[in-house]
Amino acid sequence: MRRLLVSFAAIMILPGVVWSADLSESRKAELAYLVRQDCGSCHGMTLKGGLGSALTSERLADEDTEALAAIILHGIPGKPMPPWSGLIKDDEALWIAEALKKGQIK
Repeated sequence: MRRLLVSFAAIMILPGVVWSADLSESRKAELAYLVRQDCGSCHGMTLKGGLGSALTSERLADEDTEALAAIILHGIPGKPMPPWSGLIKDDEALWIAEALKKGQIK
């Protein structure tokens, strides 16, 4: 049920957003650093879990990329997961979600 709600939220929140490979390599490096340092403070410095769940490719393999991006952007109300929409754009959240699913950020 939760997955269905998150997927629905992603559909409502991210209309028209397409996967963008147009991010510069330097911006991708900045985003990867943000994930390791800021997200890692809750999800573990190796992203294998901590206060927050693991962000490994194995853990995220079956998750919807757009739903993950929506969580990154808007957080999870009532949980310690904060929204990051003030710091990153929609296409950057999609890149982070896809990179995590592919194991490109470690």
